[in-house]
Amino acid sequence: MNGTNFFLGMNFLIALSFCVVFLVVSTRSRSKSAVRWIAAGFAVASFSTLCELAVAHTDWVRFSAIAAFVSVLGGLQLLRIGIARLYEDRISLPDQVMFFLFWVIVDLLIYDLPRGTLLHSFAYQTPFAILGFNGARSVMRSKRRLPVDYALCLLLTFTGLHFLGKAWLAAAVGAGTTAKDYIHTNYAVISQSATGIMVVTVGLMLLAVLVLEIMADERSKSETDLLSALLNRRGFEQQLVRCIGRHHQGSHTLIMCDLDHFKSINDTYGHYCGDRVIEAFGQLLTEQAPKGAVVGRLGGEEFGLFLPRMSLEAAIPLANAIRTMMATLAVPGLPREFRANASFGVAPWNDRSTLQQNMQQADAALYEAKKAGRNCVRWVVREPIEASVAAQ
Repeated sequence: MNGTNFFLGMNFLIALSFCVVFLVVSTRSRSKSAVRWIAAGFAVASFSTLCELAVAHTDWVRFSAIAAFVSVLGGLQLLRIGIARLYEDRISLPDQVMFFLFWVIVDLLIYDLPRGTLLHSFAYQTPFAILGFNGARSVMRSKRRLPVDYALCLLLTFTGLHFLGKAWLAAAVGAGTTAKDYIHTNYAVISQSATGIMVVTVGLMLLAVLVLEIMADERSKSETDLLSALLNRRGFEQQLVRCIGRHHQGSHTLIMCDLDHFKSINDTYGHYCGDRVIEAFGQLLTEQAPKGAVVGRLGGEEFGLFLPRMSLEAAIPLANAIRTMMATLAVPGLPREFRANASFGVAPWNDRSTLQQNMQQADAALYEAKKAGRNCVRWVVREPIEASVAAQ
C-alpha cells in the first residue's frame, strides 16, 4: 500500500465523518436545508476516493476515472449550493445542472488527451476552482461580517487557487501517462495530501460558522421573552450594557413603564386576554421605539425602554405619545370598548451610576406616576427642562 492509497483511504473517512457531523449539526441549526446540502456534498465527494482506487486496482479504468471526476464535481457543487443558501445568496439550480453537464462533457472530451499537459490539467481542474471562487463570492455578498465569515471567504478563495495550482503541478511534475498510472506518481501523493488538508480546513471552518450561529440563536432564545417577543430582563440588561459600550458620548434616557391595574384585567377577562394586552403593548413599544433603542419586558407587566443618544427632553414626549396610543388601542380578543392604560417613569442616564442605580431612578419616577393616579408620565429632573414639556 503506497502513500497515495493511504491518503485516498483517509480522505474517504474524513469526508464521510464530516457528512455525519453536518447531519447532526443540521438538527440544531436554523439553516437546516443549507447544512444538509453541505453534508450531501461531503458524502458525494467521498466516493471519488473509491473511484480513484478502482482506477488503480480494477479493469474499469475509464468508467472509474470519469466517475471520480463526477463525484468531485457533484460534491463541490452540492457544497457550493449549501454555502450559498447558508449565506442567503441567490443560486439557480438549473444553472448548476447546466454547469455540471457542461464540465462532465468536457471531461469526456479530454479523457484521451495526453495527461500532464497544461490543456488537460487546467481543463480538469478549472470547474473545481470556479466552484471555490463562487463559494467565496457568496460569502462576500452576504450581510454577515463576522471574522469567521472573512476567514471562510479567504479559505474558499485559497481552495480555488489550490485547484489551479494542482493543474500547474500536474503539468510540471507529471501525472502519469494514463489514468491508471496516476496513483503511482509523486503528484498523486502531493495532490491527495493537499486535498485532505483542504477538506479538513473547509469542513472545520464551516462547522465554526454553524456553531457560532447556533450559539447566537441559543443566546437570543435565553434573552427573549416569548410572550411579548421583547428582551427579557437578562437580555435587556445585557443589551443595554452593549449599547452603552457602542455609544460612549451623548445623553441617554431610560424609561420604565407598567400596565395599570393589570391584575384586574386578568381577574375580569382571564389570563389569556391579559396575555393579549402584554403582546399588544410589547408590539406598540417595538413600533414606536427609535432605531437603536433597547426594549424589554422586565417581568410581569413591567417594561423597559433604553434610548441611546436621546435627551430627557426628547424622551418625555415619546413616553407621552406611547401612553396616549396605548390608551386608545383596541386589543384583539377583548371587548371593543376595552382600553388598557400604562404609567411611565423617565430618567436621564447617569454614567457615574451603576445599571441598577439608573434603573432605580427610572423606577422611582414610575412610582410617582402610579401615586399621581396612573396613566401619566413622571420623570427624574437632573437638569432644568422647558416648562412647555409637561406630564399628562
